[in-house]
Amino acid sequence: QVQIVESGGGSVQPGGSLRLSCAASGSIRSINSMGWFRQAPGKQRELVAIFTFTIGGSTLYADSVKGRFTISRDNAKNTVYLEMNSLKPEDTAVYYCRGFVTLRSGTGPVGYWGQGTQVTVSA
Repeated sequence: QVQIVESGGGSVQPGGSLRLSCAASGSIRSINSMGWFRQAPGKQRELVAIFTFTIGGSTLYADSVKGRFTISRDNAKNTVYLEMNSLKPEDTAVYYCRGFVTLRSGTGPVGYWGQGTQVTVSA
């Protein structure tokens, strides 16, 4: 059993900042990648940023957030963070964390979703 838990959402004015956290726990042997997706009302869920847990790590960002959002990780805590700066109203969405992990049994990678956290950007 694996749990993915997000935190840090909220409401902010345009131009403001928020920091989201996502922690993975449970029967995990290793983490392959963790990332953030978002879904606005009436729209499909879209990729925001991904951190791949290879040696040295690598990141991937959606064009719409490049230069404004930064994804980082804490290996010891199986946690990734999403630092969001210069927020715009169009960033308003439910943000979901997704983790791909290899289980202690050796199965994997298996993908798990968190429950989501609301981010609202408005004046």
